[in-house]
Amino acid sequence: MTDFTESDERIELRRQVAKLAKGYGREWFVERARAGEKTTELWLEIAKAGYLGVNIPEEYGGGGGGIGDVAAVCEELAAQGCPLLMMVVSPAICGTVIARYGTEAQKQEWLPGICDGTATMAFAITEPDAGTNSHNITTTARRDGDEWVLRGQKIYISGVDESANVLVVARTEDARTGKLKPCLFVVPTDSAGFEFTAIPMEIVSPEKQFQVFIDDVRLPATAIVGDEDGGLVQLFAGLNPERIMAASFSTGLARHALEKASSYAQERTVFKAPIGSHQAIAHPLAMAHIENELARLMTQKAAALVDAGDDMAAGEAANMAKYAAAEAAVHAVDAAVQTHGGNGITQEYGMAGLLVAARAGRIAPVSREMILNFVAMHSLGLPKSY
Repeated sequence: MTDFTESDERIELRRQVAKLAKGYGREWFVERARAGEKTTELWLEIAKAGYLGVNIPEEYGGGGGGIGDVAAVCEELAAQGCPLLMMVVSPAICGTVIARYGTEAQKQEWLPGICDGTATMAFAITEPDAGTNSHNITTTARRDGDEWVLRGQKIYISGVDESANVLVVARTEDARTGKLKPCLFVVPTDSAGFEFTAIPMEIVSPEKQFQVFIDDVRLPATAIVGDEDGGLVQLFAGLNPERIMAASFSTGLARHALEKASSYAQERTVFKAPIGSHQAIAHPLAMAHIENELARLMTQKAAALVDAGDDMAAGEAANMAKYAAAEAAVHAVDAAVQTHGGNGITQEYGMAGLLVAARAGRIAPVSREMILNFVAMHSLGLPKSY
């Protein structure tokens, strides 16, 4: 097997996830979203089949696979019109960080629920004033006897309303230097002093975004994940998987849009022949397909590097994959809407709703501009620009 092909096992995983998700489909997904309902039924079925925690060690209820496996699950769900944002957050970010840096007791407590879907975990890093600059987060954690006390606020935190816990990035004071350093804490969403309000969004999704207020939330000493002095290394352990999952989310959306557009272009006849026979329709779709396949290949490379433990090389590849996938998705959805003409902006055909979802990939979880900064500095050796 070469690095640019997938194993038979992963190909079969993709096939089975696609089959399961097809039983729900885009129409079901959008109906849930527009009605303000959740996709819990699909989430729990994925979990029961063993796909949700496929990247988590077997001894904690997972599948024992790698980040490439859970990324494949994420992509196939999106390709069937059912992109589940919490897959990026719960098993990929939180599951990876806890499996890698948590104590045995923490793994036993939190990983089984992440795998079986009954104890979904959200992730909170972004803040209103820090934005992309995660070095500027102001949520703090201070010791008080045997407890930690957290204070601060977060924004654009996904799925807090359907999560038992949130993995919060806060900063603690280094006793030696007085400097603040990042640390990770698991915070139950029903904690006293932990409140959240939904942010009205244009995106058609059953998973909501929240502003989170953390007002002197008290946590036991066991709430901190990893070494108190581990700093950014531990945080970045979750961010490479996050970028890989975001890339798979985008490439799946692109595949869904291209499949719908190609079917429509074969059936729709205007000038005596299917519109797909005209290069003005065919070429943009073909170009988008090429871009998407290239993005999928880079995503596969990034996942292989993460699973091999090469964090530095994985960081470069994961950023490139996320960038390429978001661009491919934007171009694919735009071409798909144009292919449908006026039908592309109706609710019946479901294309226009993909525009915001695809466009979000250029912004989150890290902006395309910050990825370009990263590549300019680390890949090309150019001076830091910010």
